[in-house]
Amino acid sequence: MAQHQPLNRQSETYAREGIDLDVSTLADWVGTCTATLAPLVGLIRQHVFDAERIHGDDTTVPVLARGKTITGRVWTYVRDDRPFAGPAPPAAVFFYSRDRGGEHPSRQLAGYAGILQADAYAGFNDLYKPERQPGPIAEAGCWSHGRRKFFVLADVAKAPLAAEAVRRIDAIFAIEREINGLSPDQRLAIRKARIAPLVLQFERWMRIERAKLSRHNEVAKAMDYMLKRWTVFIRFLDDGNRARYALGDLFLGEYFSACAA
Repeated sequence: MAQHQPLNRQSETYAREGIDLDVSTLADWVGTCTATLAPLVGLIRQHVFDAERIHGDDTTVPVLARGKTITGRVWTYVRDDRPFAGPAPPAAVFFYSRDRGGEHPSRQLAGYAGILQADAYAGFNDLYKPERQPGPIAEAGCWSHGRRKFFVLADVAKAPLAAEAVRRIDAIFAIEREINGLSPDQRLAIRKARIAPLVLQFERWMRIERAKLSRHNEVAKAMDYMLKRWTVFIRFLDDGNRARYALGDLFLGEYFSACAA
């Protein structure tokens, strides 16, 4: 099973080694393992969704279909309380879907009502509605997603404004690394004293530069991604109760890619 291939190909590979393993036999093994591990999967899922804050993201996965390959999705939800010195162990839960419809996160998070840190995917919007039951999920913007748009433009297109945006965000991230693992109160105090001024300067700079750009400009689009959702991007600055969601904690895109690999 470690070959990570369709069962028919695994069966053919074993056959070349003189081992007769029918596809139906392999399928029975997979089904038995799935049923055996189901209680453990349930416990991990419950542990993740008991968190006050989770990270959510999805990644593409090629799936064999009749006569072609389709693009499925692996949805990942992560609990990691270590950045604020929480005692609970980190964990991740994965779901699969054949497409990226918004009904999938709505179903996966049906019983959750905490903080979701994610990108601006429109399929999450129903989760944030006030009338949602068992309660609305609080949206927290992921700065790693916002930074990524600027980074690509700075790295590939060599856009000076994008490079400046990356520099400003990295200055914020550098302080976040310093406070990683401190208590919520300590993190909140440092955010208010050192990070909030940088965030305010970054916002002012973006609004000034954005006014000079065409709406078709790629850097303008990267700025709009953050500015149009600015309230959810700055929520980490004044969570007076816990201050438990940070700036990606950190580089979530890489984390999710590794989890889904």
